[in-house]
Amino acid sequence: MKAFVIKKYAKKGLQLVEMPVPQVGKNDVLVEVHSAGANLLDSKIKTGEFKLILPYKLPLILGHDVAGIVTQIGKNVTKFKVGDEVYSRPSDYHIGTFAEYISIPEEDVALKPKNLTMEQAASIPLVALTAWQALVEVANLKKGQKVFIQAGSGGVGTMAIQLAKHLGAMVATTASEKSFVMLKDLGADVLVDYKKEDFESILKNYDVVLNSQDNKTLEKSLRILRPGGKVISISGPPTPDFAEAIGASWFVKLILSLLSSGIRRKAQKLSVQYSFLFMRAEGKQLQEISKLIEQHVIRPVIDKVFPFEQTNEALEYIESGRAKGKVVIKLK
Repeated sequence: MKAFVIKKYAKKGLQLVEMPVPQVGKNDVLVEVHSAGANLLDSKIKTGEFKLILPYKLPLILGHDVAGIVTQIGKNVTKFKVGDEVYSRPSDYHIGTFAEYISIPEEDVALKPKNLTMEQAASIPLVALTAWQALVEVANLKKGQKVFIQAGSGGVGTMAIQLAKHLGAMVATTASEKSFVMLKDLGADVLVDYKKEDFESILKNYDVVLNSQDNKTLEKSLRILRPGGKVISISGPPTPDFAEAIGASWFVKLILSLLSSGIRRKAQKLSVQYSFLFMRAEGKQLQEISKLIEQHVIRPVIDKVFPFEQTNEALEYIESGRAKGKVVIKLK
């Protein structure tokens, strides 16, 4: 099969190579890839930014989102059959959706929403699971609460706004003015033009912040929260709790503790909670998200679809920061 791989950590593009079709474990399903979502996470892994917390063996096929058709199942698989249309964010160490086939643990897979195309479905898993785990699991967002979702026009932002509105929250977000119409349509209540306005002078007493930007923005976000409020960061810095959860070595735990000590101290002074979220694969949650999609509560937002041969161009487009919503790679 054809696959895009990295052979060493570098900024340069992925290599298109021939690889064997993956073997199917007893708890796995083999998926013929129709479409794959491209994510900034792929670029960060490519450059080695996450090699401390995700020590992959190289060469590595990249890709964290997939929609396709089940072509083979392991002997213990009970939820899926050959011919099922499915989608998934494969778990760490099982990634590799930039390829013609991928073998995925059954527990990471969900049936594709009936009202979505393969391209639309491939845009959903990673960003929707990130939004779900941040807002439902960690924040426990409630009706009437106020949430600030940074970078509303990005992949996670467009999903998180829709989910937060479904949960009954009031939503503020940052974007450029040209994205305002789209974001209002998704449910955003307060729109801050990051090019002209400072969100810290506009937003006050928020319950939750979903941080996806740099450390300076993160520090400002702490100050717009009410006492007891929560900031959940998907862009770091990682915390000792996260290091514990992934079973990191003492050395990695020490490094992450040092990296996050400043922001944890500032949060404590302001009586707010800081946590780092590195989303995980979760087929059951994805099935819940499918229900919301089929009920037209959440819809995909896609900027561009690239052919498989242009996978490197798709990643470059994401790295440019210009994408509104998700970027998808189409194989079939």
